Amino acid sequence: MLWWNYQQLRVSSAKTRLAVVKKLADNRDPDAAGPLIFALQDKDAEVRAAAAKALSGFHDQRALQSLLHLLGDPEAPVRSAAAETLGHLGDPLAVNRLVGLLRDPDADARSAAARSLDRLGWNPSTDSHRAIQLLAMGHMQQLVKLGADSVPPLLEQLRNGEPNKQFAAVKALAQIKDPRVLPAMVEALGKPSVAVRIAALGTLERFADPDTFPKIEKLLRDSDANVRGAALEAALRCGGVRAVPGLVGCLGDKSWEVRRAAANALGTLGERSAVEGLCGLINDPDRDVRETAIVALGQLKDRRAVVPLVLAMLDPESSVRAAAAAVTERLDENWTKNEDIRQIVPKIITASQSADYWVQHSALKLLEVLKVDPGSAPQETPVAKPELKIAPHPALAILSEMLCDRDRDFRLAAATALGELREKHAGAVLNGALRDADDAVREAVQKALAALN
Repeated sequence: MLWWNYQQLRVSSAKTRLAVVKKLADNRDPDAAGPLIFALQDKDAEVRAAAAKALSGFHDQRALQSLLHLLGDPEAPVRSAAAETLGHLGDPLAVNRLVGLLRDPDADARSAAARSLDRLGWNPSTDSHRAIQLLAMGHMQQLVKLGADSVPPLLEQLRNGEPNKQFAAVKALAQIKDPRVLPAMVEALGKPSVAVRIAALGTLERFADPDTFPKIEKLLRDSDANVRGAALEAALRCGGVRAVPGLVGCLGDKSWEVRRAAANALGTLGERSAVEGLCGLINDPDRDVRETAIVALGQLKDRRAVVPLVLAMLDPESSVRAAAAAVTERLDENWTKNEDIRQIVPKIITASQSADYWVQHSALKLLEVLKVDPGSAPQETPVAKPELKIAPHPALAILSEMLCDRDRDFRLAAATALGELREKHAGAVLNGALRDADDAVREAVQKALAALN
């Protein structure tokens, strides 16, 4: 039978040879070790790897030299399988060769070598060797405790490892106080992996080194929105006022999260050169962005923002209107006497004719505060005088407020209820909610409007 196995291991079909190796592995007959050792020389890497792995269950010392030879195999899976099996053979002659494999470019081969060395009872003679072993085994927290000795293998993994290994290296290096870490984080900013770039930016943000700002600033234009957001936070910490032009540029980012973060950062810096950009953001399509821009303008304390803020009091969202009113009052207690405000009265009068109930209501209140008769000033467009009649249904006001709630479920329920209310004034309220950021809410609003018609 052994003769037949040897013959089958000589056939031209790699698939057949692999099947023979797997059958011998399942056999567990001690005599099967011979054909498996023979298969270690197979020209097909998959067959060699399978044979090396199978021999771990036979503990046949005749395989030692062949397995040691396979530690230099050009194929990583073969090296990994040979290293794993050498640990099971238990021969100390394998130790030195396995130590060398700890520097293998393949992570699986390094890990197999580390596990086998552990089985063989190898105790590293230096912290440098210990660091290499711990890294290969993935024991990152133990590795970090070694301090400076852990930096070289981590740097090697950051430069040449796979993305997940690079990410692990960045996270580990971030916990080590060593002058080599900072340039390594800057280098990591150029890695293809989004996760690696974000992790490196987070570390650089904590370092807050001004010299790293130019490299960080480049990532404000990264292709990934999450990276741009992380770069924004790092730029704020490392660049200070130098970051303002880049942050202002982020106010036009296609991601609302980035725009909001940029507005928040500019408010934190308090740099008045950002006023114009933030005023433009008051008209952003996203409610949270508009509200953040308004709060940031309040932090800048620049009265040039008063006119845009007054117009923001006409926003369809109650939270935005409230923020605009509060910030305007802080910037200028006498804003109602501001001559520039008189220039926008036509816009306010036009808003008083809005189909959106709350925009209309806010405009009329604003005109009342300014002591302007809606019919006494020129309007931007010829529209009918607003009907000041209060909606007769008592539930309308409550449902209208619910339609502006931050909770999506509240807004859905309010839209449905307004459709069932069959109240003619509900149409104006629902029209304003057609701009809701949530698809489901907009769909519910459209259904409610259809029900009213």
